Amino acid sequence: MYDFDKEINRRNTGSLKWDVPEGELPMWVADMDFETAPAVKQALEKRAAHGVFGYSILPDAWYEAYRNWWSSRHGLQIEKEWLVFCTGVIPALSTAVRKLTTPGEKILIQTPVYNIFFNSIINNGRFVAESPLAYDGDRYTIDWEDLEQKLSDPQVSMMILCNPHNPVGNIWDRKTLERIGELCRKYHVIVFSDEIHCDLTAPGKEYVPFAGVSEICRSISVTAIAPTKAFNIAGLQTAAVMVPDELLRHRMWRALNSDEVAEPNAFAVDATVAAFGEGGEWLDALREYLQENKKTVKEYIQKEIPQIKVGSLDVTYLLWLDCSKITDNTEGLNVYLRKKAGVYLSEGNIFGGNGAGFLRFNTATTRKNILEGLKRLKSGIEGYLSRP
Repeated sequence: MYDFDKEINRRNTGSLKWDVPEGELPMWVADMDFETAPAVKQALEKRAAHGVFGYSILPDAWYEAYRNWWSSRHGLQIEKEWLVFCTGVIPALSTAVRKLTTPGEKILIQTPVYNIFFNSIINNGRFVAESPLAYDGDRYTIDWEDLEQKLSDPQVSMMILCNPHNPVGNIWDRKTLERIGELCRKYHVIVFSDEIHCDLTAPGKEYVPFAGVSEICRSISVTAIAPTKAFNIAGLQTAAVMVPDELLRHRMWRALNSDEVAEPNAFAVDATVAAFGEGGEWLDALREYLQENKKTVKEYIQKEIPQIKVGSLDVTYLLWLDCSKITDNTEGLNVYLRKKAGVYLSEGNIFGGNGAGFLRFNTATTRKNILEGLKRLKSGIEGYLSRP
């Protein structure tokens, strides 16, 4: 019913992902090569046809779209007043860092993790406190002793939680999230939970909203949510923060408004309402397609490039490739793969923790591109290993 094999030429369209040399296959930054859901396209076409693009307000339909989606898809009951519009998850995060913490304080992240978290912390005059995830050669888990030690530092005032976790592919379970909440409450640490990947779980798997775990988690958290990652509409700059605690919400509302990132553009509302209101069937089909892509990558690598181990397939379209048997620093490997094999991945060192031995592979493209990317990866690895 939905053609995810349809080839769309994204070159010369101002695409961050595809603004690369001719012949190079980009499989790095986290956006998809698929058209968005038909309902979203139709909503945008209708809005564009109106022809007037003045200042926008937030109608009740925007609030209801979030509330109904999280209730039906994720089992979380959200009150209307908990929601505040923002132009994106990272703008919201940077605002939270600036306005909910003090310059010179520390903000905890669990590495390897989305690299822009580092930017939001450092660029705003705060310090990174890394609590590396423990890796047993197969899966990542939380090092609870290290986490508590880091949280107990009086200078740590915020924890950025990646739920589900990019790039390692963990879906944190309720017990884990509850324990994180208890530790953060114990040490007076605010939790900013980035849940932008939550709708991209593997078929049959579901994520747990941090704020839905307990009263403690609800009272100490700011949760960032959006349709942008799942429906491939990041360029429309539309998201929300969900803050149940009244005082924390007021602080966040004032912060977003004073930073001027709380006003929707002319397309942000309509796209969100269409995605959450009518995009469920398309999203489920997309998740099936992505899962087949991920399985294709894992099976190919196991057979053809056994030096690499593929990480979790549980969530996101981003696969975490353990290349530690090839190199302990994939920065040079990634440069080699781009130059010699024409495939562009993300080197793992930018994600912190033990990421230097990994590459991140974006599977959100056509099956044809997946197979071509794998062939290039194989030839590139063979060339890299046979260097004099």
